[in-house]
Amino acid sequence: MKTATIIINDEVNCKIQGLDLAERKRLSDKFKFEIPGARHLPSVKLGRWDGKISFFQLGGTTYINLLSEILPVLEEMGYDVELQDNRDYKTQFTFPEITAQSFSNITWPKGHVCEGQPIVLRDYQIAAINNYLNNVQSLQEIATGAGKTLITAALSKSCEQYGRTIIIVPNRDLVKQTEADYINLGLDVGVFYGGRHEFGKTHTICTWQSLNSLYKKTKKGEAPIPIGEFIEGVVCVIVDEVHAAKADALKSMLTGLFAKTPIRWGLTGTIPKENFEFFALRCSIGEVLGRLSANELQTQGVLANCHIHVKQLVDYVEFKDYQAELRYLLETTDRLHYIAGMIQEISKTGNTLVLIDRIEPGQALANCIPGAVFINGSTKSADRKEQYDSIAVTDGTVTVATYGIAAVGINVPRIFNMVLIEPGKSFVRVIQSIGRGIRKADDKDFVDIYDITSTCKFAKRHLTKRKVFYKEAKYDFNIEKVNWQ
Repeated sequence: MKTATIIINDEVNCKIQGLDLAERKRLSDKFKFEIPGARHLPSVKLGRWDGKISFFQLGGTTYINLLSEILPVLEEMGYDVELQDNRDYKTQFTFPEITAQSFSNITWPKGHVCEGQPIVLRDYQIAAINNYLNNVQSLQEIATGAGKTLITAALSKSCEQYGRTIIIVPNRDLVKQTEADYINLGLDVGVFYGGRHEFGKTHTICTWQSLNSLYKKTKKGEAPIPIGEFIEGVVCVIVDEVHAAKADALKSMLTGLFAKTPIRWGLTGTIPKENFEFFALRCSIGEVLGRLSANELQTQGVLANCHIHVKQLVDYVEFKDYQAELRYLLETTDRLHYIAGMIQEISKTGNTLVLIDRIEPGQALANCIPGAVFINGSTKSADRKEQYDSIAVTDGTVTVATYGIAAVGINVPRIFNMVLIEPGKSFVRVIQSIGRGIRKADDKDFVDIYDITSTCKFAKRHLTKRKVFYKEAKYDFNIEKVNWQ
């Protein structure tokens, strides 16, 4: 019988030796996926690249988390498999079980909906935390509003007996939100992003961008602290909102810099549907071991219920490509004024958050609505927080924001109306955007979602995909055609 040797050097990467080229090619093809839109890239058009990414290389290198699918193929090929584990550090961990009362000696901070009350974990939070603790490399899909930051803090605290943790979040706003929960639980926490570089803490919260910048500066010899020293003693890396990191950036960081970090957990409200993105998460972090949908939390009364009103504006124009169509949909003055009027009417029933794709149309739309505020990536973090905080104590506000800045991570419960302008066909963006609106507040248990779109060719196609998303998520919706001209 032929022999194949699986060589394991770290937590994610492995190499299979002893396979013929034809057999390696078969495995490479099995784990090869097309990148959407790659066919339009010059490298593909010129024949330099096939527009696909493989998670099994022709040299035999692959990922430990794919072995469950690779081993049956090797057996089918007639191979006897040997294992060579070269890891020389601790890879086995035992954690005490978390209970509802694990943090009941601590009270919720001022401004929280449960201010002054003991922190008692909900059943689903307990289940999620213990699921992670029993599976030190795993992903869970946990709906927005489930209290993922508290789950993250509980995981970090559980790891203290073994070493440090690094928590990676997608943006600065989430760094601050996460830090607040860690401080409230009494954890030794520091942050690393922008102008705040705090070292020597048991737990460090940072963004992907700041980690990548530190890595590059270390290579150039310009880092305030070498990346190796920065991650010294880290036994656990937690990635919050894993879908928000670019698939290649995530995989590169977790399979390179953090390759020897034994505990790796990922949290997200939406597991990506594209194969190349999903496999990047799976290879870098672990298998998906739990799913908690927004609909389940709505049924339990944890999240606000919602209804989606699709307003399909009738447009009698046609364009050759999506970008040209989108310019028309977002930049046509009369159309924008009509949408602004719709939003003004909607806002009479409560605070309204409007998400739009581009900065200039966003600013133009806000200018058309008396009292509206526009925020985007260039808005200072403190100004964004001030606007979010004002919504908690004010009624009738209209906040216009770009999808990029507001569709992930912000915690603004007192949103009574959410308006999505041409939200597109991305499952992650659509479901995450709705997640901004379904958090409950003292005076809110329902939110109206408005999906403003068009009868134009590409917009119509994208709406067809969103309808599938809405049905999957069990969100009620209706469609109304609007003659606006």
